[in-house]
Amino acid sequence: MALGYSKFNQYSLCLFALLMAHSNILAAKKCLYIASYHRGYEWSDGVERGLRKTLQGQCELKQFNMDTKRNTGEAFKKTSGLKARELILSWKPDVVIASDDNASQYVIQPYFKNHEIPFVFCGINWTVDAYGYPYKNATGMVEVAPITNLLNKVIHINGKPKNAFYLGVDVLTERKNFKRFNEATKELNIKLTKGLATTEKQWLDYYAQAQNYDFVIIGGNAGINDWRHSYVLNEIKTTTHKLSITIQGWMMPYAILGLTKIPEEQGEWAAKVAIAILAGAKPIDIPIVSNRKWDLWINQDILNKTDIKIPHSLIKKAKKTSEK
Repeated sequence: MALGYSKFNQYSLCLFALLMAHSNILAAKKCLYIASYHRGYEWSDGVERGLRKTLQGQCELKQFNMDTKRNTGEAFKKTSGLKARELILSWKPDVVIASDDNASQYVIQPYFKNHEIPFVFCGINWTVDAYGYPYKNATGMVEVAPITNLLNKVIHINGKPKNAFYLGVDVLTERKNFKRFNEATKELNIKLTKGLATTEKQWLDYYAQAQNYDFVIIGGNAGINDWRHSYVLNEIKTTTHKLSITIQGWMMPYAILGLTKIPEEQGEWAAKVAIAILAGAKPIDIPIVSNRKWDLWINQDILNKTDIKIPHSLIKKAKKTSEK
């Protein structure tokens, strides 16, 4: 009798576990990820990697890509924001994660400020002031860069520079980055000139012009739709002779020195906060934070085309990159 009762208990426990598992599947939480940009853009891909790795097994995950880096027109951005709104209202996610500025500007701020649906943002450049955060239903991570630290490394390598050239793309993110670099260089009495390109040729023309300055700050290239990696790299190698720096990891093939943000940090943090919200935490009780991790890089291939001498202590600490 005891043996039979034991087997019955085992069977009952197994059945109960199966029923509970089935019940959990039916009651699975839904997470929606809105990416401001597109797959294939390295920053977005890194955020997504961190997000998916951390959320695995925690909720049903759906993704919507706004694609507003390749399509910069105001009408397209508004239409993409409306599509994201319709998806949110129809799918009814338990939490929405939104990366980079345009998701906040064209989705959260106009349609979901203080809404009942909770939001976690990440990758907003420098400050959230333009979007009026915090909201009672939103928290997030701001994307900042170690500009002063990077400029101090330039001084360590080059001595005190008098001027510099900022080379980027004519998009919102780059305009915000230039503003921050301009503020930092003013503090060091460095005159900063900018060139914000819209085409590959214009970018290369600016790059050649930048060789007349003490050093070059390389911004992003997203938004230049005719960009050819191999061609640009070959042109750089025949033109470069000044120190070039960047805060963007995916631009390291084109720069000598980088102190770069880590996109996976943004995705991992946002996912952890989303999990906490699914467990009952309120966004308003979770402080808005900024990223805290950086990678130091040296591009030996570009460096070897110049007469620049980088201290061994810096080379020893840095990760190495070369052509991709």
